[in-house]
Amino acid sequence: MTSDTPAVTKIAIPPTVWTLGFVSLFMDVSSELVHALLPVFLVTTMGMSVTALGVLEGAAEATALIVKVFSGPFSDWLGRRKGLLLLGYGLAALTKPLFPLASTPAWVITARLLDRVGKGIRGAPRDALVADVAPPEIVGACFGLRQSMDTVGAFIGPALAIVLMFWFADHIRTVLWFAVAPAVIAIGLITFGIDESGRAPARRTFRSPLHWRALREFPSAYWLIVGIGATFTLARFSEAFLVLRAQQTGLDIAWIPGVMVVMSLTYSLSAYPVGKLSDLLDRRLLLALGMVLLIAADLVLGMGKSVVSVFIGAAVWGLHMGFTQGMLAAMVSETAPSTLRGTAFGIFNLACGLCMLLASALAGWLWDRFGASTTFLAGAALVAMPLLLCWHAPQQAPPRA
Repeated sequence: MTSDTPAVTKIAIPPTVWTLGFVSLFMDVSSELVHALLPVFLVTTMGMSVTALGVLEGAAEATALIVKVFSGPFSDWLGRRKGLLLLGYGLAALTKPLFPLASTPAWVITARLLDRVGKGIRGAPRDALVADVAPPEIVGACFGLRQSMDTVGAFIGPALAIVLMFWFADHIRTVLWFAVAPAVIAIGLITFGIDESGRAPARRTFRSPLHWRALREFPSAYWLIVGIGATFTLARFSEAFLVLRAQQTGLDIAWIPGVMVVMSLTYSLSAYPVGKLSDLLDRRLLLALGMVLLIAADLVLGMGKSVVSVFIGAAVWGLHMGFTQGMLAAMVSETAPSTLRGTAFGIFNLACGLCMLLASALAGWLWDRFGASTTFLAGAALVAMPLLLCWHAPQQAPPRA
């Protein structure tokens, strides 16, 4: 008797996905080394309020997400993704020296926003390229692998920050210079590791993704995923607040990046297995579980006040990321027309970007006005809406036998 084992276990992940994973890894080493120290640097050293930090973080992440709405359709029009990847990652690499050179908050704000513009330029074309090359049977595994490798870099970056802070006696500016080298390596990987020569550059007529005719080409199932992602983002403010929560416990400044290390570790360990599992199970169930994990993380961070509670909350926060981020990307890929994937990711990230700006600004205001506990408990309450919506999301087709 022959076994009807699903082909999903026999198909190899394409080399391009692996290359994009390593690019994400090295760029995240660079970016997270900076971001693990930036909240404390701005609030403690430069005197920025938490409300202002929340607005900055929300604006930075919103900038990245909103720029994707134009880079995605532009990559669809070009029929190629590599050029936009080089532009986006290159801009991010060029901003890295600005952080240690900054003498005023304005410098840091400029560098942070430019870095996020670079992320916005590269994000949708990168996700669209993964969708382009991923076999349909393992699309969840491909997105999960890239996301997992991205978070390995997000683990290494803060860990490196801890070592360097001890080595250089808490001299933050010196440590920030070490973010330059991995960013340069990422550029080299894109230049020499991604080959689109076999890809037909047939161009479509370029249309603004905000034009009503373009929007009408997407099915209702896609718009439901957009709604779930946007409302979920309202409940998931910037991880900078995790860093500030750790500082409140009296943790030594050199150890504060450890919060990001723990979060990134659980994120990286869960993203690929969950993505692979989602090719076999109902993605809606796994997405809902990720939302429940965010509620748990917020409750621990909101009600606990010890170092241990902060690290536990950060670990559960990372798990929720592993269960949701690659999942949402795979669901966008499946519900969008294949010729408009870049546009689809762009629109999705526009909606999430606007909500991220509102979420982080609100979180900063709540923190300054009512305290950290209220901020995290409010985040837990906001998860209710996307949790209800995810049960109405479309179920993916079963894997091919």
